Amino acid sequence: MDLRQLNALLAVAEHESFSAAARALHTVQSNVSTHVAHLEREVGARLIDRDKGSLTPEGEIVADRARRIQVELRAIQDDLVSLREDLAGTVRTGVIGTTARWLVPLLLEEAHRRHPRLEVIVVDATTTSLVPLLVRDRLDLAVVNLPVDDPDVETETLFSEDRVVVAPEGHELARQNRVALAELARHPVLLPPRGTAFRDEVDADAGEAGLELRPRAEIDGLRLLMSLAAQGFAPALLPASAAHGMAAGPWRSAAVEGLGPRVVGLARNRRTAPSAPARTVAEIVREVVEAEAPNQPHMYVAERMPTPSNPRAAGP
Repeated sequence: MDLRQLNALLAVAEHESFSAAARALHTVQSNVSTHVAHLEREVGARLIDRDKGSLTPEGEIVADRARRIQVELRAIQDDLVSLREDLAGTVRTGVIGTTARWLVPLLLEEAHRRHPRLEVIVVDATTTSLVPLLVRDRLDLAVVNLPVDDPDVETETLFSEDRVVVAPEGHELARQNRVALAELARHPVLLPPRGTAFRDEVDADAGEAGLELRPRAEIDGLRLLMSLAAQGFAPALLPASAAHGMAAGPWRSAAVEGLGPRVVGLARNRRTAPSAPARTVAEIVREVVEAEAPNQPHMYVAERMPTPSNPRAAGP
């Protein structure tokens, strides 16, 4: 077993054919086929379904560990470079959209200022999309909604934020600084769809209070919800950071009393040791949050401490 065989297997898994894998690896198809065949003989199992171009269950096991090997090899190179010269390497960072709006520009600016040779690749996606990428070692770290209920993911809290209602000027809800949950339930509002973490948490809090929110429409996208509310379509229930950086306009926001805060944290794969560049980017994320969040309404910086993957299941 050698690295060429593992790389060939991962290329076929990613590109779903031997020919596409060969193009990605800048080689010929026969070389890819030979490497995969040698690997299969080595482990004594069929790893690729030739008809579908996809991994077999045995192939998934080998590929999962092969990805971890690739991550560790990159980390070795980046750590050694960091000892000899200025920090360099690539850090793949996931960020949820509402936080990315204000965090990413500051993160990229500070990372470049301190370490010009450090490359930060940003993936803007939902928590449900980012967590599997972390587990599969496609990301080095991610800023996500908490809790994350996955034993392979380690998290720490960055900040919490109120859930706010953003209402067009002239609407009854726009005339209040804080809105009671019972008052909010009287009005149709724009909401994320059921099944999203934000909506499920809101519905749980409302249910405990014996209330049910009335959706004016269900929109899968917090930034689009904010845009519709700002344009006067209807009030929207959002995390406070969704309004961060939006141009001032004929809309007002108010915290909703009776709803628990949304918690945002930093996550990484606990089964791999972060490289020096990844540790540096994580520290910059913490520093940016500590400097920026206190200046924003309805946002609160957390103390630096690990957060259980599922706080609701954690003991006292």
